[in-house]
Amino acid sequence: MPHRTHFPLVRIAALVAVIVAGGVAVPAAATDRVVVVQPGDTLSQIALEHGMTVAQLSALNGITDPNRIYAGQRLRLTGQAASVTTGSDAKATEVVHVVARGETLTGIARRYGSTIAAIARANSLANPSYLRVGQPLTIPGVDGSAARPAAGMPTGMASLVAARTAIGDMIRAEAQARGVPVGFALAVAWHESGWRAGAVSRAGAVGVMQLTPATADWVATTMLGHRIDLYDARSNVEAGVTLLRHYLDRYGGDRSLVLAAYYQGQTAADRHGVYPVTRPYIASILALEKFFGS
Repeated sequence: MPHRTHFPLVRIAALVAVIVAGGVAVPAAATDRVVVVQPGDTLSQIALEHGMTVAQLSALNGITDPNRIYAGQRLRLTGQAASVTTGSDAKATEVVHVVARGETLTGIARRYGSTIAAIARANSLANPSYLRVGQPLTIPGVDGSAARPAAGMPTGMASLVAARTAIGDMIRAEAQARGVPVGFALAVAWHESGWRAGAVSRAGAVGVMQLTPATADWVATTMLGHRIDLYDARSNVEAGVTLLRHYLDRYGGDRSLVLAAYYQGQTAADRHGVYPVTRPYIASILALEKFFGS
């Protein structure tokens, strides 16, 4: 991580900075703690290091666009929030975040002090689990005014769910039959395929529940006792939900371990628990489950 120079309780006049961000000059008081931006730094990274949210750091420094800071810029970590206006009485209630490689909606929401539901709704995300590198996301309410959980799923996602009701009903019926929490099964399937029977991943996972042929053979042989056709939606759903039931029993209902096994494989979950790379996958599905209910 880049080295930063900190100036706690600055008393020297030469270090009493005038911070310029988003076109608004914000003087730093002599008692403010200040951090100097280094090349490659981001506002979210700086906020995370100092136990703050991007919204708090932006408010302190009058920043209207958290994606625009520059090397050498001095940012206050303490003091009174700046009063920011652009034009006549305009206030910064939202910003745009450009998705970087490896980012998840869970992490982005945490950094901005927002919620997955609020960001998903603001951007009409059909599937909050999937983001594209370079995708611009409107972050509502950096001042906290709109950073509240949405009442329901985003409009774009809701329309797709409605269009794929037949698959949703299959998942719901299978989950009820096997005692798997319905919202959980729906969320797993939505994350995996968006409830699309014809989905095939680069790794060769197939269908609604995104099962590989090897996994399907294992489920067929050890759990169901009959052949599985991965390209048939009903058969695919039966196999996937059966596998979830198996993992729920094996891990005592611990959803994190259930999802780790579904993503990593049972042996890896048994031996190593949850891999760090699996945590965003788990967080995304648990967030989706809130949209689908119990």
